[in-house]
Order: sequence, then C-alpha cells, then structure tokens
Amino acid sequence: FIIYIINIMIFTNIRLQNFRSYNDDSFEIGSGVNVVVGPNGAGKTNLLEALMVIASGKSYRAKDQALVMRSKDWSRLDVYSEDNKNRVVKITNENFVNKVFEIDGKVYKKLPKDYIQPVVLFEPDDLYLLSSEPANRRDFLDNIIEKYNQNYYKIRQDYRRVVAQRNALLKQNSDSSEMFAWNVRMSNLASTVVEARTKLIYEFNQKISDIYSFIADKPTSICLVYKTKTPLTSYASALVGQLEEQLNIDKIRGYTSRGPHRDDIEFFNDEAIFSDVASRGENRTLMLALKIIELQILEAKTGKRPLLLLDDVFSELDGSRRKSLTNYLKDYQTIITTTDADIIMKNFTKSTSTILL
Repeated sequence: FIIYIINIMIFTNIRLQNFRSYNDDSFEIGSGVNVVVGPNGAGKTNLLEALMVIASGKSYRAKDQALVMRSKDWSRLDVYSEDNKNRVVKITNENFVNKVFEIDGKVYKKLPKDYIQPVVLFEPDDLYLLSSEPANRRDFLDNIIEKYNQNYYKIRQDYRRVVAQRNALLKQNSDSSEMFAWNVRMSNLASTVVEARTKLIYEFNQKISDIYSFIADKPTSICLVYKTKTPLTSYASALVGQLEEQLNIDKIRGYTSRGPHRDDIEFFNDEAIFSDVASRGENRTLMLALKIIELQILEAKTGKRPLLLLDDVFSELDGSRRKSLTNYLKDYQTIITTTDADIIMKNFTKSTSTILL
C-alpha cells in the first residue's frame, strides 16, 4: 500500500497595509471554516485576494500595481502560520513596481516553490464556465494541470508560440515543405497537452457523479467529454495529417484550424447537455463539485493540503445543499465570503470562525 504524507500549512492571522481597500487591518484565521461577513464593497474579495497572493505568490485578477491602495506608494501583507513561520509580501509602486517576499528574514524575488501552497478558488465568474467561450473551459483544465505539473506552463507557452509562428507563415503563403517542420513540432506539443487534459478529465469523471449527487441530495450522473476533431489514438501523427490536409483552407483563413487550441470540454447531465437542462442552482452545484475534486486532486498530486477560497458561494443554494457542502470543507482551511450573517447560524457549527467586516 502507499502512504501519502500531506504537508499542511495553516495560516493563523493576516495583516494588510495599503492593500486594495485596507489601510491597516488585521484578522485572525481559524484552521477550519472561516466565514467573512460584510456588505457589498466592504473588502471581502480583497481579503481573499490577499490570501491568494500570500499562498501562491500572485493575484488571480490583477497585476501587482493594482494591489497597492490608491495614492499610496507601497503595500504590505504579513501572515503567520501554525508552524510560527512569518511570511511578508512587499509591493512598492513608485517609479516602477517591485514585489519581494520575505520568509523568516530571508528575501526572495519570487515565492520559493517549497512555500507555494495550492489554492482552489471559487468566484462568481466561474458560474459562466459552461456558457462562456471554449477557451475558458480549456483554461479551466490547463490552469489546474499547471498547479501540479511544473513543466506544463512551459509546454503551454511553447505551444502558443508554435501556433503563432505557423499562423504567421500561413499569412505569408509559405510553401508546404517549410510548413511541415512546424506541423511536426506543433503536433508533438499538442499531443502532450491533450494527453494531460484527457487524463485530468478521467480523474474528474471518477468522482463527479458521486460528489454532485451528495451535494444535490439526489442521484445524478455527470460526465465530462473532451471534444476534438482529431482522433485521440496516435494523436500526434493524426494531427500532422490533418494540418497537411487543411493547409490550403488554413492559408485562406489565416489561422490554424486544428489542435488543442480549438478543442472544447462538454458537460453532460444524465446524457443531456448540462447547460441545456440545468437550473442556476444546479449549475452552481456542478461548479462546487468541480472545485471539491480539484481540491482532492491537488492534495494527492502535490502532497500539500490546498487553501480553499469561496467567494459568495452560498447564493442560490438551498439549505440542504449548503449543509452537504460543509461536510467536504471540514478538513481544509476554508474562507467563505457572504453578505448574509444568518447563513452562519444555519449551516455551521460553533467551531467556525467568523470575520466581520
């Protein structure tokens, strides 16, 4: 049998100075579920963003200069964890933006890999995943893979560069012999991307029906399907053949019409396309199930217990779904934002920590 050793990093308090809407504020953070309660505009999402910066080294929604309070030249975050390690993030925004990390007195320009903690984030925009552009669904998979596969970021970057170069050659009407080398290079990179995506989809499909059914409190069959025009068997060679066949059409269009940058992910609910039949509450339940699985996958693959950030997660969930969700959160340090203080009393135990803004 295999014994998994999980590295658990628990933050105990955070101080925010000149960070977004915070002038100088401090908050204690519990080791389990933390509920941040406050009206719209009180800074709930900014607090989640600060924790994201501390844990992962960067914001999920803005460049560094946007993290500094307006009219201020610097921003600072101080966090302590249960192991008594102190993390500091300093951002200066005078003549140019500079961000440094300080851990127990040592200064780093980038957050060291050993100190990067996986973060799973749910934000309201995630609810548009199924109805938005295919690129957002591709990014959903790719961004998860990057969190546990250190080489995947470079593979994605290399693939984008090769596609951009091929598109430039198409517009120049380059001959087929010059295109062939780029077709081969692109197909090899594409094969790596698609293999990683389909493996991740397989892992989602192993869990998604059970977790969705538990949260929804009714048996439901959910399935993710990878949609591509290229046969998955012998993908690289099949894509080379398609790129050769499509060459004249691609020259007319001026872009590459085959490859993982054109693929999509489709979600099915009991054999129907999920977005065609699901209510808003069911859509939110699906996204929460996906986030829970992401949490479990990252923990298994990185050996680190992720931090879970849930922004306005309880809207449009009925009481039974809220209570079912909390069963999955008890083993993770979780920060949930809400405008409704009554939700705390109805769905959480006395051990829950409350942060009032």
